[in-house]
Amino acid sequence: MTAGGVLYRARAYDTPDDPFADDTARPGFRYEDDLGLLVSREGVITTRGPFASVAAAHPQATVIDLRAGILLPGLVDTHVHFPQVRVIGALGMPLLEWLERCALPEEQHLASPDYAATIASELVGGLIAAGTTTSLVFGSHFAPAVDALFTEAARFGLRVTSGLVVSDQMLPEPLLTTPDRAHSEAVDLASRWHGRGRARYAVTPRFSLSASDAVLAACASVMTDVEGAFFTSHVNENLTEVATVHGQFPDRSDYVDTYDHHGLIGPRSVLAHNVHPLDSELAVLAARGAAVAHCPSSNAALGSGLFRLRRHVEAGVPVALGCDVGAGTGFSLFKEGLQAYFAQRLLGDQGFPLAPGHLLHLSTSAGASALGLADVVGDLSVGKEFDAICLRPPAGTALDIGLRHAGSPEEALGKVFALAGDADVADVWVAGEQIASGGFLRPVGAGPAVRPSRDARRTRSTPG
Repeated sequence: MTAGGVLYRARAYDTPDDPFADDTARPGFRYEDDLGLLVSREGVITTRGPFASVAAAHPQATVIDLRAGILLPGLVDTHVHFPQVRVIGALGMPLLEWLERCALPEEQHLASPDYAATIASELVGGLIAAGTTTSLVFGSHFAPAVDALFTEAARFGLRVTSGLVVSDQMLPEPLLTTPDRAHSEAVDLASRWHGRGRARYAVTPRFSLSASDAVLAACASVMTDVEGAFFTSHVNENLTEVATVHGQFPDRSDYVDTYDHHGLIGPRSVLAHNVHPLDSELAVLAARGAAVAHCPSSNAALGSGLFRLRRHVEAGVPVALGCDVGAGTGFSLFKEGLQAYFAQRLLGDQGFPLAPGHLLHLSTSAGASALGLADVVGDLSVGKEFDAICLRPPAGTALDIGLRHAGSPEEALGKVFALAGDADVADVWVAGEQIASGGFLRPVGAGPAVRPSRDARRTRSTPG
């Protein structure tokens, strides 16, 4: 960047305020038609205001005009599976059958470091193409594969929280571990990655179905030993899964209690799905400050059910979006936002009426908050790092036509979630550094951009 910084001129949307805090609020987002954002050499937004006034105050800044597109904060995905990139689109099966036939056989291949590195490249490329700059990634059962994931994410400067997936029952033998090994490998990985650059460690039992009390206790020990570590797992996704977990843990009051019994539920916890929660479970999640990753396309594809967003909002449980690749049908959080909208419509009076501002919040600032990064990213306010994407749909596409003829900013944002996909994400920045443009990827600190291969600690108070 130049000494004067870079001044971005744009039509921009973000959600610095939570639209769920007042469900009568409209439009629930912030929009400016000719915004000026001055970004420092360190990638931090230092000035925000009407372009003309910002430009006049900073005449030495290099101006980049993005008004041909729409500028949004970088998207935040709170649930995506690293090893499942190649099993996207296996339809027609419920959760447990899909795991047995599709996900688990593929996950065993990551025992090969070379294969794991290839999948890591494909995952990172997929996230960037979809405009996702921050993610909570369900890692691998193999420690070297988790190393490969963190290595590839660091190459592009992505904000990734991930860790070793641990299980000691119900899964194929190559995916099983022991409590002692689960602890030692996790602590070893965290010693190398937690707080290095933008990487953070997440303690990750696959789910209580495949993790005994002994492994869950080992996970709790890792949380104690790794300051600022996050916790993530699955909960209440499928009715058969829920019933099986109840049978395996007869001394626990419910599914959430299998984790909470070990002290694993807290403000750095994100549980995926929660399609079938009890009121008592929602009360515990709210009291602990835990968040839920809503994965609507996966819930629909596996027939898991319709997510009760209204119940979560009324209980005070924070919700963000996750694509849940590979049960989910792609990396795009625009698609997940649309599917979330559909699910709430299908619930009728029991659903939560989502407006475009809610969808943008769920895709950006809600995820940043769930991941303890609300002071760093999630919107385009002064003091935040410039994680951003620019949408420029190809000429003549439905989104291009819709945006050119939208009657209001709210209508235009609605069309983004109804119609946008990976092909519309033209540019991606992380902390002010452009890592993708026009289908080309540029590793941080690298020279010319390259096309992606076809095969291809921080805690809440520490800057990433």
